[in-house]
Amino acid sequence: MAVYDTLNDRQKEAVFSTEGPLLVLAGAGSGKTRVLTHRIAYLIEEKDVNPWNIMAITFTNKAAGEMRERVDKLVGFGSESIWVSTFHSSCVRILRRFIENLGYSTSFSIYDADDQKTLMKQILKKMDLDSKQFRDRAMLSAISGAKNELMSPEEFRLNAEGDWRAKKIAEIYQTYQDELKKNNALDFDDLIFKTVDLFQTNADVLEYYQERFRYIMVDEYQDTNTAQFRLIELLAGKYKNLCVVGDDDQSIYKFRGANISNILDFESAFPGAKVIKLEQNYRSTSISWMQPMR
Repeated sequence: MAVYDTLNDRQKEAVFSTEGPLLVLAGAGSGKTRVLTHRIAYLIEEKDVNPWNIMAITFTNKAAGEMRERVDKLVGFGSESIWVSTFHSSCVRILRRFIENLGYSTSFSIYDADDQKTLMKQILKKMDLDSKQFRDRAMLSAISGAKNELMSPEEFRLNAEGDWRAKKIAEIYQTYQDELKKNNALDFDDLIFKTVDLFQTNADVLEYYQERFRYIMVDEYQDTNTAQFRLIELLAGKYKNLCVVGDDDQSIYKFRGANISNILDFESAFPGAKVIKLEQNYRSTSISWMQPMR
């Protein structure tokens, strides 16, 4: 247990609280990455959890690489079995194995920004739409926003109601998705959007990954959007052993369309959750002290 002596009391509490949902509120410099890596080591060394059953997710390749390096040093043997990855890389791995269930080939392409722009220009030209009124960049942004909210083209159209422009964007969105599928391609937002779709429509695939990832940790939770939240909610649905680490500084919530309710409503989404602030411990049925931030 000597390795844990370097942690302060709040960090130790977060590391040793392994069962059930846990929200760790941690600002910059409070040792949140240390908590996550030591928690992984504790699960393996003290709780006899198979490294294969642990998943750690963050946002950037750099952050994932740094966490991977720290986990490898701390855990040693067996650490290669721990799934340390970004949201999107995790979804690519899942889709490469099971996307045929959604009617795509596992050799699908991933369109970058230039590919998307080229495709969108072709669609707008084919639909004979005014390029000033329907700019390719604006259309791609609208579609990205919809996917991050898990809104399909049909749902987009229904929400448009009597708005002619919104209905036309829904039509563009549908055509864009049809063309992507025809080309056996996904865009960046599709990676999470389609993985959620896969899990929601294929119970056996979801169960496979729920059994695989019995302990899930998410860094930078304040940056998650609706699609990312739903992905994690599905994966953690069976065992509920979910630990998320987030910064409760409201000013950072604008990142990538982050949904502030993911952190504010964590205890509602995951009943029985424990909340720890690295400077202080909170146990409550609602994060009332955060409500003025809305």
